[in-house]
Formats: sequence, structure tokens, C-alpha cells
Amino acid sequence: MLTALLAAFIGGAILNLMPCVFPVISLKALGLLRHSDNAASARREGLGFLLGVIVTMMTLAGILLAARAGGAAVGWGFQLQSPLVIALLSLVILAAALNLLGVFEVGLSLQRAGAIEIQRGAFLRAALTGALAIIVATPCAAPFMASAIGYALVQPPAVALVIFFALALGFAAPFTLVSLFPALARFLPRPGAWMDILKRGLAFPMFGAWAWLVWILAQQAGSTALAALLAASVVLAFAGWLYGMAQHRRFAGKGHKALFAVTAVLAVAAIAPLPGVIKPGAGLVADQSATPLTKQTWTPQAVAAQRGHGKAIFVDFTASWCITCQVNEKTSLSTQAVKAALAKTGAVYMVADSTKFNPDVDDTMSEFGQGGLPMYLVYPADGGPPEVLPQVLTPAIVVKALNKAADKKA
Repeated sequence: MLTALLAAFIGGAILNLMPCVFPVISLKALGLLRHSDNAASARREGLGFLLGVIVTMMTLAGILLAARAGGAAVGWGFQLQSPLVIALLSLVILAAALNLLGVFEVGLSLQRAGAIEIQRGAFLRAALTGALAIIVATPCAAPFMASAIGYALVQPPAVALVIFFALALGFAAPFTLVSLFPALARFLPRPGAWMDILKRGLAFPMFGAWAWLVWILAQQAGSTALAALLAASVVLAFAGWLYGMAQHRRFAGKGHKALFAVTAVLAVAAIAPLPGVIKPGAGLVADQSATPLTKQTWTPQAVAAQRGHGKAIFVDFTASWCITCQVNEKTSLSTQAVKAALAKTGAVYMVADSTKFNPDVDDTMSEFGQGGLPMYLVYPADGGPPEVLPQVLTPAIVVKALNKAADKKA
């Protein structure tokens, strides 16, 4: 229990460094810089971020545990298996990017255009940033996290929630500590006009996160859903522009209510049709010419049929929304060294895709104590128990495991 708590806390802290979290974490960094010369405001924003992280994490954990108690085989990142959740999250990210560019403002006075000041809504914005950071963090599984989450998912609900709470504390700890202790905040640069440039520059990582989510949706739900999301994105961006104009007119003492009303209508028109259009589908067809490896679709039955017949089996548990999975694919699994080892050993390469909900994948991950993707199993040629590889791969790790598995002949 103590080991799992420590692993969850450390994994949560490391999660701040994962690429899927960077765009949102950059917003929090901007908030700390904004308040670095005001200890009270910095503490308020840090506590807001902590509250948003904890509430969102415990809510997701509660839904996850309730779903598992009801018989659903779901794991970490389960909400990203829903195309509709992906679509709505991408629109939130797009709105955040437009806000950073100054298209419109949320809770900021426009009396001094371009100025970045301490505002009354800092606590709420920090809490919402924490909530968004947790939601987008789920495609990533930092070191130590998978074992901690895997342990949590097989424990009673009270124990599981404590472990998820430790994960949330670890995730929020770096920024919360800096905000709570003014001595640490003194090492941060002082606020200035340069922050407006930084604020606008941080919009582009957010646009990158939006593009990534759009790509995931295309894999999950196909071209019709993709077209619907792109159309909704254009309408929402236009609504944001109108909202920004309405804000300027309001602070100039001019009529603005009609623009606000049009903005609301457009936002509803962009979002309301999505549930009826965006549904799990066949997805887009991948370009097989770029992947010469012969990959079989994983099922528990396929593994059972292949085991113990003189060939090693390599199983890649992956998903299009799993950033670590995609990095491992590019840096290790698609390298010439791994391809050569697969050919030399005659190993069977299987892919267990969890881009869309696949209960067999989540059941198998739970069986091996893994709470999140990626997971890699190498079954020996003699049909013995498989080896679980690390979540962060190198070509050498894969080649060594394949050679070791192939040497174990029946």
C-alpha cells in the first residue's frame, strides 16, 4: 500500500513532464509568472489549481471504479475511448488557444488592452486549468504510474481512491509548492510586457493539442465525424471572435447584447449536433505501405492458439490517443533493429488496439497489474508465462526480450 502511494505520488509529479500535459501546464506556468510578485495572489492561484486537480481526479476515479464495479472493463484514460468526449475536449482546447491569442478574454478586464494583471477570477481559472490538465493527462502514463494504478484497480474502492488522491497530489505538487512558498517564487522572472508575448506564443502548443485530438477522432470515428468536428471548430472560432468584439464594445460603452446573443446561438449550433453525428465507426484506413511488418490483430483466443508452437509472440497494447505508445512506435518498434530481430526469431507480432473501447484489452492489462497504456508482452516460444516490458522502450530492450523468448523452445 505504501509503495503504491509513493509510486502514485512520484508518477503524478513526473506526469507534468509528459508531452500530452505540456500545453495545459504552460497555462499554469503563465499564471505563476503573473503572480510572482504578489505572494497572496500566487497562493490563491496555487490552491485553485490544487483543488481543480484533486476534484477532477477523484471524479474520474469514482466514475472509473463505478464502471468497473458494474462489470465494465475500463482503465486509465477510459474517457478518451469516447469520440464525443474527444470532440468536446478538442473544442475546449481550441477555445483556450483563441483566448491566449486575445481573440476574446475570460475574466479579464479589457480596459487596458494587452495588459496582464492580477484578476478577481484567478482562483476559478486556476481550478479550471487544473481540471483540464488532469483530463488531457490521461493519455500519458508516466513511470511508476502504471503499477500504482494497476494496484489501485484491484483494491477495495476506499484504498483505490486514496491511491488516486496521491496521484493527484503528486501532479499538483510542483506548482502548488512554488505558489505556497514565496521564497521559491522569488526565483521566477518578474512580470512584465514580455508576458503578453509569451501568452500569445503559448497558444500554438494548444493548437497542436487540438490537432492531435482531431487526429484521434478521425482514427476512432471516421471521416464524417472528422468533418463535423472541423465544421464545429470553425463555427466556434467565429463565435469566439464575435464574443471578443462584444467584450470590446461593452467596455467602450457601446451596444453589445446582440453580439453576445449571436455568440451564444453559434456556440450552441456548433456543439448541439455533435452527439448525433460523432459515434464510434470504422475510422480512417491507415497507410499500410509505411508499415511493412506483418501485424496480427490481438485477441485472447489468438494468443492461446499461437502459444507453445515454437514461436515467440510480441503483443503491443496501444491506442492512437496514447502519446507514449506513439513515441515507442517511432523510436523503437519501427526501427530496423527491431524489424530484424522479429524476422530473425520468427516472432508473431500482435497489436491490441484500445483506441476504441475494447474490454478484452482492459481485462488483460488488469491481469498483469497494469493500469494504463502502453503495455508490451513477450510470450516465450515454449508457451511459458510472458515477460512484461517497460512502458518506455528502446530497441535494445525489445531485441533482447525477443531473443530471450525465441531461445526458449518447447
